[in-house]
Amino acid sequence: MDRLTKGATVGPTRSEEGAPGGWRERVARSLGPVGAPQPLGGRSWRLPTAHGDVVVKTGPGAIDEAEGLAELGRGEGAPPVPEVLLAEPGLLVTRWVEQGPRTRAHDEALGQTLAALHAQGWPHFGGGSSWIGDCPVDPAVCRDGEAFYGSRLSELAARCELEHQIRPVLDRIGRMLPPDGPALVHGDLWWGNVLWGADGRPWLIDPSAHGGYPEEDLTMLGLFGSVPDATARAYAEERPPAAGWEERVDLFRLYPLLVHAVLFGGDYRAEAEAVIRRLT
Repeated sequence: MDRLTKGATVGPTRSEEGAPGGWRERVARSLGPVGAPQPLGGRSWRLPTAHGDVVVKTGPGAIDEAEGLAELGRGEGAPPVPEVLLAEPGLLVTRWVEQGPRTRAHDEALGQTLAALHAQGWPHFGGGSSWIGDCPVDPAVCRDGEAFYGSRLSELAARCELEHQIRPVLDRIGRMLPPDGPALVHGDLWWGNVLWGADGRPWLIDPSAHGGYPEEDLTMLGLFGSVPDATARAYAEERPPAAGWEERVDLFRLYPLLVHAVLFGGDYRAEAEAVIRRLT
């Protein structure tokens, strides 16, 4: 991802994290006069500007997210993403996406456009974002899927004290992975990162983009809510999943579960450990 300059990643200041005072001046310097911010949750705000409403996010990973949005947005037929208006260390500003009620057409379009994104391929595994949500990850480029997923699972498991339990999975991961890939994947594709646009299109936000297997996105989409039949059918019509994908669901569930275990511990760690047992 070389089309946006990556600066040093820094965390938000206290004023940026808890109030709009710190970042409003930074946004105004770039976009002109701004109005009163509306909290959206976490470190995000909706902000009126002379260029229309925007979304402001503060915190680590702003540059990585901007680069991921740019890469996802270049894919022909891929899901649309918000336009990046400003990307600085600790600060990301994107154009506001007007939303409407979710429809069956949205669900079908999500399957079709995800298939188009994944069909375009990618030159390597890994690379891309150094963050998934608030969890730092190694963005190194890897020679193959076994090296990439093995390294990422190993590192995350060690951070939540599951390094010994996961060893049998790592020993056979090369035989468990699908035959396709790499493709550019969103990397954090749960339902909170899909917007149902008033224009009838499903929009993607908050990526942790990298080179991976398409099944990673599909599995994460079903981790915190079922994938509608309309989405699954539309995807399969454009790009049928590789044979045996049902048997790999647990493998690709393990990555986001370990991320949640690192961030939150508790039940997520227990669930990750249960998945590891099923895989060994």
